[in-house]
Amino acid sequence: MQIYAVTQSGKRSAALFAALLAVVITVAVTGCSSSPKRPVLYPNQHLNRVGGHVSQQDINACMQMARTSGVNVTKDGEVGRKAASGAAIGGASTAAYGAFRGGDVGERALAGAAAGAAAGAVRGGIQSTEQSPLFMNFVNKCLSDKGYSVIGWQ
Repeated sequence: MQIYAVTQSGKRSAALFAALLAVVITVAVTGCSSSPKRPVLYPNQHLNRVGGHVSQQDINACMQMARTSGVNVTKDGEVGRKAASGAAIGGASTAAYGAFRGGDVGERALAGAAAGAAAGAVRGGIQSTEQSPLFMNFVNKCLSDKGYSVIGWQ
C-alpha cells in the first residue's frame, strides 16, 4: 500500500492547473458560439414597401456602418477584466477567511485568487460573446432613420 503526500507546491500546482483548465474550456465554449444576433423588424409600411431583400441589405449596411465607426459587435475584453476582478475578490476573501481561521494566509489567498480567476475567466468568456448593447443601439438608430421599426434582436 502506497501513501501519497500532497505537498504545498502540489496544492499550488493543482490550483493553477484548475485555473488553466477553466480558461481552456472557456475559450473552447466561446469559440463555438453561434453567429451574432440580428435585428428583427416590425412589418410597418416601410418594410412592406421595400420588401425583405432590401431590408436585409439595409440591416447589413447599418451593421457595417457601426463597425466602421469603431463600435465593437461583442463585449470584447470581458475575459481579462472578469478574471482579474475574480482573482482580486477570491484572493482577498480567502485571505480574510484565513486570517480569522488560522493557517497559511498567503497560501489561502493564492488558492482563492486562482479559483476567483478561473471563475472570472469563465464568466468573462461567456459574456464576451454577447452582443454589445452599444452596437445594437447604433444599428437600431440607423434602421430607425431609414424608416424601419426594430422590435428586438435574435
